Amino acid sequence: MTGFIRFADNLSAWFGKAFAWLIVMMAVGTGYEVFVRYVLNSPTAWALDVSFIMYGTLFMMGGAYTLSRGGHVRGDFLYRLWQPRTQAKVDLVLYILFFFPGVSALIFAGWKYAARSWQYGEVSINSPAGIPIYQFKSVIVAAGILLFIQGIAQVCRCILAIRTNEWLAADEDVFETEDLLMREADKAEMDHHI
Repeated sequence: MTGFIRFADNLSAWFGKAFAWLIVMMAVGTGYEVFVRYVLNSPTAWALDVSFIMYGTLFMMGGAYTLSRGGHVRGDFLYRLWQPRTQAKVDLVLYILFFFPGVSALIFAGWKYAARSWQYGEVSINSPAGIPIYQFKSVIVAAGILLFIQGIAQVCRCILAIRTNEWLAADEDVFETEDLLMREADKAEMDHHI
C-alpha cells in the first residue's frame, strides 16, 4: 500500500511541477501582450484565449498534486481536533460517497465533451484568431484520471491511518514562506544563544 501511495504522490508531483511552468509562459505571454498593446498599439487576437487555456490547464493539472500534499481548502475546525484514526474514517467515507463519484463523472463527461470537440476541430469563439481548443478539453480527462489515481492513494492513506492512528505524510517539497522565515528565525535565535 505504501508503494502505491508513493507512486501516486510522485506521479502527481511530476505533473504538478511540469505544468507549473505554465505560470512562466503566462507571464511572458501577458507581458508581450501588454507591450504590443500599449507601446506598439498593436494588440494580438490570441493573447486572451491562450492565457485562459494555460491558466485552465495549470489549475486542472495541479489538482492531484494539491490533493497529494493536503493543500485543498477544508473547513477543519472540528476535524483537526480528532485523532488521526477518526479523521481517516471520516475521510474514507467522504472519498467513497463524494470524491470518487464526482471524479468519475468528471472523467466520463469530460471524455464525451473532449471527443465532440476533437471531432469538429473546435476553436475558441472569444477571439477572431480562432485558437484551437479541442486539445485543452482533453485536459479535463487527464486531470480526472490523475485525481482518481491520487484518490486511491488517499484511500490507502486512510486505511493506514485507521490501522496505526498516524497519517503517512507526503514528501515535503513545497514550503510556505512564513514557515521558512520562522525556521530561519528559530535557527538564528538558537545560534545567537550558543
